[in-house]
Amino acid sequence: MKEKYYITTPIYYPSGNWHIGHCYTTVICDAMARYQKMLNKDVFFLTGTDEHGQKIEKKASEKGITPMEFINPLVDDIKSIWSALDVNYDKFIRTTDDYHVKAIQKIFKQLYDKGEIYKSEYSGWYCTPCESFWTDTQLKDGKCPDCGRPVSLEKEESYFFRLSKYTDKILKLYQDNPEFLQPKSRVNEMINNFLKPGLSDLCVSRTSIKWGVPVSFDNKHTVYVWIDALSNYITALGYGSDDTSLFDKYWPADLHLMGKEIIRFHAIIWPAILMALDLPLPKQVYGHGWLLIGGDKLSKSKEEKVKNELTDPKQIVDRYGCDALRYFLLREIPFGSDGVYTNESFLNRINSDLSNSYGNLIARTTAMVEKYFGGVLQKPTQREDIDNELISLAEGLFNKFTSAMDSLNAPDALSEVFKLISRANKYIDETTPWILAKDESKSERLGTVLYNLIETIRIATVYLKPFTTKCPDIVLTALGLNGKDFNTFDTVKKFGYFNGGEKITVVSNLFPRYDIQKEQEEIDKLLAQKKENKMEENKEVKKPDGGEVKLHDHSAKPEISIDDFSKIELKIALVTACEKVEKSKKLLKLTVKIGDETRTVVSGIAFQYTPEQLVGKKLAMVTNLKPCKLCGIVSEGMIVCAENNEGKIAFLTPESDIEDGSQIF
Repeated sequence: MKEKYYITTPIYYPSGNWHIGHCYTTVICDAMARYQKMLNKDVFFLTGTDEHGQKIEKKASEKGITPMEFINPLVDDIKSIWSALDVNYDKFIRTTDDYHVKAIQKIFKQLYDKGEIYKSEYSGWYCTPCESFWTDTQLKDGKCPDCGRPVSLEKEESYFFRLSKYTDKILKLYQDNPEFLQPKSRVNEMINNFLKPGLSDLCVSRTSIKWGVPVSFDNKHTVYVWIDALSNYITALGYGSDDTSLFDKYWPADLHLMGKEIIRFHAIIWPAILMALDLPLPKQVYGHGWLLIGGDKLSKSKEEKVKNELTDPKQIVDRYGCDALRYFLLREIPFGSDGVYTNESFLNRINSDLSNSYGNLIARTTAMVEKYFGGVLQKPTQREDIDNELISLAEGLFNKFTSAMDSLNAPDALSEVFKLISRANKYIDETTPWILAKDESKSERLGTVLYNLIETIRIATVYLKPFTTKCPDIVLTALGLNGKDFNTFDTVKKFGYFNGGEKITVVSNLFPRYDIQKEQEEIDKLLAQKKENKMEENKEVKKPDGGEVKLHDHSAKPEISIDDFSKIELKIALVTACEKVEKSKKLLKLTVKIGDETRTVVSGIAFQYTPEQLVGKKLAMVTNLKPCKLCGIVSEGMIVCAENNEGKIAFLTPESDIEDGSQIF
C-alpha cells in the first residue's frame, strides 16, 4: 500500500485583485505535491476559498447584490489563475459548500457540548480587512498590527473558545515536536509575542454579521472565521459528514503551507481546536516569507510605486509561459525568507537558466545528434574518465535533490539540478563533438559523447517535472520517449536508461532569450493599455471638447426646457445578443434591434446582470447619443437604467408588450 501524503494551502479570500504574490504558496504546494507523487506516494492536495465574513457582506451590499453573486465570479477568477499556472489540486473547497456548512455546525455544537465554547460578551478592537480582534496592547500606533489600517471598537454578545487553557499545551507541542512549526524563527515569534504573555479566550461567533454559518442552536449567532475557515482542512475530507473515508485515509495533514502573516492562526488556534476535538495534529506547519513586488509587499498604497512591474499572473503566463513563471517562483525566492520580484530579475532568470543553460544544452545536443547520426544513437559500450565524472554527478543527484525537497527547499533542489545541466554544457566544451565529427575513426567516441548528453538531458528533465509542467514532456517526446511514462524518479537513479535506437528530433527555442530593455518597453505599453482599459471600465468617456463626463452622475442637474428635452431620442430596443467584454469586469456588449435597425451598445452593468439575463429583453434606450469607444468597441447608444443610493440598478422596460423601435415620449 502506498504511503499517504496530505498537503494544503490556506483557503484564500476572493479579493478579485490578484498578483503573483498570491500565487506563491499555491505554486509551491503544487510542486511539493507533484514531487511526492513522483516518490510513489498517494497524495491529496487541497486548496480553496474563504467566502464568509464582514468584508464580503459589506462589498456585496455596496454593489446591491447578494454575497454569493459577488463571490462566484471571483472564485471563477481564482480557479482560472490556477489553471493558467497548471496547478493540479485534488480538491477545491469553498466555505459556502453545503457539506462544509453542515460540518461546521456539528463541530461548533461538539465544542459547545464539551464545554470548550461558552457564551459571553466581547469588547475589542476589530480590523475588518484582516477579520481580527486586537487588545489595546496589541495595537500599533492605534491601528491593526498586521495591516496598519484603522480599527473600530466593537461590543456584542459572542461565543468564546477557551483558547487560554491551551497556552501550556501549545508550548509543550513546540518543545516535544521541534519540526511541527517551521522555520525556527516562527517558533520564537509565537512564543514571545503570544504564548509567553498568555493566550486569551477567542471570540468565535458574531451577531452583527449574517453572512456565514449559522450557529445551529442559537440562530442569531454566526460562526466566526476561526472555526469556519480553519476547519476546512478536515471538512474537505468528510469530517462531520456521513462519509469520512478520505478523513480516515489522509488525516493528519503532512503539511499546512502558508505565508507568515497567518502563521498564528495555524500554529496556535488550529492546534488548540484540534486538541479540543481530540483529533490528531498536522505533522508540520510552515510559514514562508513574502514575495515582495519591486522590493515592497504589494498593497493599494504601494501600487503606484511598483506600477512598472508586471504582476498579473495571467498576463505573465500569456507572455512568457506557465513554466517560466513557475520556475522563477520556485528558484528565485529563498524559501522561508522574503524574496523580490521585478521584471528584470524575472527576465534575467529566464535568460540565464532556462534559455542559456537548459534550453541551449538541448538545442546544441539534439542538433548534433541529427547532424552527425541522423537523429538515432546507439548505447555505448565504453566510457572514459571524463564521462564518469558527468555520470557520477547525475547518479548522485537523487540524494541531494530529495534532501532539499524533503526540507521544503525547492530553490536548493533546483540548484542541484542546474549543477548537472551546467556540467553537461561544460562537458560539450571539453569533448568538442564538432572536432570528433571530422575524424571518422572517432565516430564511436562521438556517439558516446552525444549519448551521455542525451541521457543527462533526460535525467535533468525528469527532475524538473514537479516545477516546470509543460516543457518536460516536450523534451522527452523529442528524445523519442513518452513523457507520461516518467511519472516517478525510478529511472533517474541509474545512468543508462536511454536504450539507443530512439528517433531524436531537434528542439530549438524552447525558452527564448529576451532583450530586457525592449521587454520593459513592451511591458510599459501593456500596463499603459491596462490602465486605459481600467479607466474605460470606470465609465469615464471623453466629450468632443476634451472634457470628461461620468455616465452615472447623481449630482443635481440644471433645469432644461422642453426644447432641450425634445433633443433626446428615446426608443424601445430589443436585446438580440449579449456577451462579456474581454479585459473588462464591468462591461457588457449588447446587440440590439430598434425596428429595422441593428446596433451595438456597451453598458457597464456586468456587475449585476449576466448576458443570459438580458437576451430577449425590451429596454429603454437613448438612440441619438454620439457614438463613443469603450474598450475598443464603438457604442451606439445608451441603455436607460434607474440606480439607487446603494448602487443597485434596474432597467426601464415597457409596461406592456410593444414593438421594438417604438418612440418613447
